[in-house]
Amino acid sequence: MREQIRQVIAEHARLSTPIEVLGDEGDLFAAGMTSHASVNVMLALEDTFEVEFPEAMLRKSTFANVASIEAALCELTVSV
Repeated sequence: MREQIRQVIAEHARLSTPIEVLGDEGDLFAAGMTSHASVNVMLALEDTFEVEFPEAMLRKSTFANVASIEAALCELTVSV
């Protein structure tokens, strides 16, 4: 799952710092992801993992780093 998340981020986040050099806790927004890009990441994650992020998860903190995205996706895929 983590590698798929990293691939989606690499393709959609428009980071100024390559995802390969960021740890799982690395701040994606500090690495250059904009709010607009985070929406693109969210939509791509929904397509990739066939989930839909509920409104309660649509927070900056959910998409702050690879680990937080993975935790959200785990929560969504367990409840399916």
